[in-house]
Amino acid sequence: MKFLIVTHVVHTKSNNRYFAYEPYVREMNIWLKYVDEVVLLAPLANHEPTAIEAFYKHSKIDFRTVPAFSLTSFKNGIISVFKIPGILFKISKAMQQADHIHLRCPGNMGLLACVLQIFFPSKTKIAKYAGNWDPKAKQPWTYRLQKWILSNTFLTRNIKVLVYGEWDNQSDNIQSFFTASYSEREEKTIVKTIGSNEKIRLLFVGTLVEGKNPLYAIRLLEQLKLRNLNVQLDVFGDGPLRPAFQNYIEKKNLSECVFLHGNQNQEVLKKAYHESHFVILASKSEGWPKAIAEGMFWGCVPFATAVSCVPYMLDYGNRGVLLQMHLEKDVAAIASLIVNSAEFENKSSAAVNWSGEYTLERFENEIQKLLER
Repeated sequence: MKFLIVTHVVHTKSNNRYFAYEPYVREMNIWLKYVDEVVLLAPLANHEPTAIEAFYKHSKIDFRTVPAFSLTSFKNGIISVFKIPGILFKISKAMQQADHIHLRCPGNMGLLACVLQIFFPSKTKIAKYAGNWDPKAKQPWTYRLQKWILSNTFLTRNIKVLVYGEWDNQSDNIQSFFTASYSEREEKTIVKTIGSNEKIRLLFVGTLVEGKNPLYAIRLLEQLKLRNLNVQLDVFGDGPLRPAFQNYIEKKNLSECVFLHGNQNQEVLKKAYHESHFVILASKSEGWPKAIAEGMFWGCVPFATAVSCVPYMLDYGNRGVLLQMHLEKDVAAIASLIVNSAEFENKSSAAVNWSGEYTLERFENEIQKLLER
């Protein structure tokens, strides 16, 4: 099987291996176990792989470079006009040669691929929509267009569209899916407890950008300190907001209880999940938030915004707490769990039991079924 991947994810090359964002590559390597050849259509950057990048594990990869482009401003749109024809040609040629077409959406490359796949109705296709599939969500027009094309069974044929969450009134080609990070062979997770004099550790894992709203985690920590609670916040990730973070920490004298660790590999993150009590994610939009799912696997009680499939993941509050984005109310909810150890332990146990169902073994089994259809 010649397996075509069309993605906007930026790659880099080192020692004849192709690297990209580690969680994405880790997932794709499972798909690639069951294909003979890989054609990879994506942007390629000139930099050394970072701590959060991994390489594809396949012996036969045909990497076809396309330029990155953006439609977020008038200027970028004008520049993109000159790039898009060449990209369309490359995608069309690759689709013609492929046995199976795999689209990564939403994204600019995904948008072009969504349009072109219409002209290949007999090709077997899978689209992985890694964003928020909620029909009521406010999203850019490019995202809405991709969702409309993928859902339209007249335009889009012979495809399974994998989405996070279960939504009413969906077309037959839409399939609820999930992702996984850990094996069922991992050491058995011990349900977390909170001792009377124990330091309470909060955890944020994600890119330091406006959409992830990482500052809210620091504001929660700050208010908990004002209640004389023994708390600490560990922040894993990097991004353009890091300088503002550092300034805020220094200005508020929080350097002894807020720690910025930058980008770290999976093993370091796993240790952080082990040692933390709560995982915080106040994102404005998500698909399947890996930080929440991974934290729950190791017994962390999640506090997250009610976006995408997050309410389902948290069982509407039974496996964690849905943030109201009202600082006083959210601080009160965390403080209540800190002092009520039995309730905290119940939520930790529920989180472990649920997340333990979404293992790499189950994930790989579902991928095999999709590729065999």
